[in-house]
Amino acid sequence: MTKLNIKSYCIIGCLCVCIALGACKKYETVPLYTIEDDLTWDRLDSLGTLAAWFLNDVYTYLPTGFNRVNGDYLDAATDDAMPSRNNTTVQYFTNGRINVLNNPDAVWGNSYYGIRRANIYLKNVDKVPNTALKTYGKAEARFLRVMFYFELLKRYGGVPLIGDTVFTLNDNLELPRNSFEQCVNYIVSECDDIKNKLRVESAISDGDWGHAPRGAAIALKARVLLYAASPLMNGGGVESNATLKALTGYPSYDASRWQKALDAANELIALNYYALYSSFGTMFTTKKNTEVILAKQRANGYDVETTNAPMGYQSTGATSYGYTSPTQELVDAFPMLNGLGINETGSGYNASDPYANRDPRLGFTVFYNNYLWLNRNVQTFEGGVDKPGGNAVQTKTGYYLRKAMYDFSKNQTYTNQSHNFIIFRYAEILLNKAEALNELNDVEGAVTVIGLLRKRAGITAGTDSRYGIKAGISQADMRTLIQNERRIELAFEEHRFWDVRRWKIANTVLNGTVHGMKITKNPVGGALTYQRVDAGTLSFVPQKMYHMPIPYSEISKNTSLLQNEGW
Repeated sequence: MTKLNIKSYCIIGCLCVCIALGACKKYETVPLYTIEDDLTWDRLDSLGTLAAWFLNDVYTYLPTGFNRVNGDYLDAATDDAMPSRNNTTVQYFTNGRINVLNNPDAVWGNSYYGIRRANIYLKNVDKVPNTALKTYGKAEARFLRVMFYFELLKRYGGVPLIGDTVFTLNDNLELPRNSFEQCVNYIVSECDDIKNKLRVESAISDGDWGHAPRGAAIALKARVLLYAASPLMNGGGVESNATLKALTGYPSYDASRWQKALDAANELIALNYYALYSSFGTMFTTKKNTEVILAKQRANGYDVETTNAPMGYQSTGATSYGYTSPTQELVDAFPMLNGLGINETGSGYNASDPYANRDPRLGFTVFYNNYLWLNRNVQTFEGGVDKPGGNAVQTKTGYYLRKAMYDFSKNQTYTNQSHNFIIFRYAEILLNKAEALNELNDVEGAVTVIGLLRKRAGITAGTDSRYGIKAGISQADMRTLIQNERRIELAFEEHRFWDVRRWKIANTVLNGTVHGMKITKNPVGGALTYQRVDAGTLSFVPQKMYHMPIPYSEISKNTSLLQNEGW
């Protein structure tokens, strides 16, 4: 799906009509927005071209991923990474500077604008003769609407639900927040109602790739129900005020919520369409494959590489800036090739050769010293080309981000490649299922599911075919393993930031020191020594930072909105 700016096309369309008819009225008598509406919802437009463009525009309000937070990944506000640049706004999440006026991830306005655009589409599309826009298009608009509500829900908790209303300046906009439960129920009910009205995956042509299929609605339902079952929302809210606690989660715990999350994951699996892609590494640059359920479409390019690859590559056509520094904590989270953690007995980990015989996903996620890229080896040792010291922007941890890049290891320059940001993929559904199974005390069922992910990753099965998972593992240890598996499988896909909050472990993992690797090269013989070093400090205030502050601009103009606790 090509990203289109509906206003631009409407203006071009207006000019074409003016030229054809030779009798355009003056702007002061026919406002531009009136012309736009007349053209967009044209009863004589049998193809519904402008209406389709309008729907495409609603898709642009989906999260863009990658370096979307003023040049940084949202993951740089977690224990998985830190910005290579100094004083970037994403650090507000980790240095305590976030507040009601200063939130680098405040999506309130963007999400409600997307909801409004979806409602405008739903209100007007019946005027257009195109049947598909009235069936699939309506279902897509409703999917996008609840997707925007989920983006709000995971940040703020319950928010005002406005239904199909397209507000005008004369309407009462002093709307209170709906409860967390009401918002979850609304999103789930909408997903259930539209899933069979969306297109079947096999019926979506290449030209329409990127439009939401039925699986997207089920995947969203599965994610919402997983969040709803999680410790923070499932009766574990941190609020001291009962009203606020009901706005950000369920007041009490209910184990059956895990069953609902499991049922939703199984529902998507039962479609028998989606599957793990054969290669973890190339999946992210293969535009269309059966692991991708929904991805934000974008033009082919190489901006992911130039923004994040090691900064020492400065030749024509291969300039890189190295904005993202993965942490040692993330690197240490990847097990060995035999599936054992680096600190487990028998893992084979060698501190003098720390990247050898590791989970292959490590090499698809981070650049480390001696990694082959653009026909030379990465140098992150002290004084190396990619860590020269001085004032240049460079890695703060000894690592650079590799995730979602095309394999340019043997190229001389970058070339345009697909980098669609994946919103839902099948691996997440499997992780959702494993987590729900474990919480429902089916530990061995969870082991089997995690084995599927580890097998695809390239981890060896072992003589017991458990992919490094010890026999008789307890529920608590399996919970930790699943959380780690989710961390490494979904790194830099905007999950870690929310996962550590819904698991209610952010006050532990986001408080304290994160580390890097200092590599020193002996000038005589070139031997390398590795030293774990402090790289930065994270700060998390649990009394308020489990939920985002509603923007001051919204609280000040709508006195019916209750602010989240601590803000």
